Amino acid sequence: MHDFTPLSGLIGGALIGLASALLMLSAGRMAGVAGILGGALTATSDRAWRLAFVAGLVAATLTGPLLGTSGPARLSSSNLVLYAVAGLLVGFGSRMGNGCTSGHGVCGFARVSARSIAATLVFMMAAIVTVALVRHGLGGS
Repeated sequence: MHDFTPLSGLIGGALIGLASALLMLSAGRMAGVAGILGGALTATSDRAWRLAFVAGLVAATLTGPLLGTSGPARLSSSNLVLYAVAGLLVGFGSRMGNGCTSGHGVCGFARVSARSIAATLVFMMAAIVTVALVRHGLGGS
């Protein structure tokens, strides 16, 4: 395992949980990024807070390195078409699954939603299979 940092993971997870709880308490909304972004891109009446949320995600990524965190991960490929197709597949899957990993895994799981627990288990199994294939089955070491 590379760069195992349990303390920063614990702090980051606690901050994500706190932010999700604050959004639910203040706006009565789930912190599912796919739904928030989808609502920000359409003409909804609550578009302002959604745009602020997305802007905060982008700002944290850009300003984090100024505070000593590592910057965004380097791209493993320069094939931008590959990233565009991957992004479209993720978006399609999020719509098909009625939510993304943040909505199901953080908020739905915390609400003990059977649908979110099932979705999170599927996400995790798909991730495990993908890592096993990429690292061990498709020419990995």
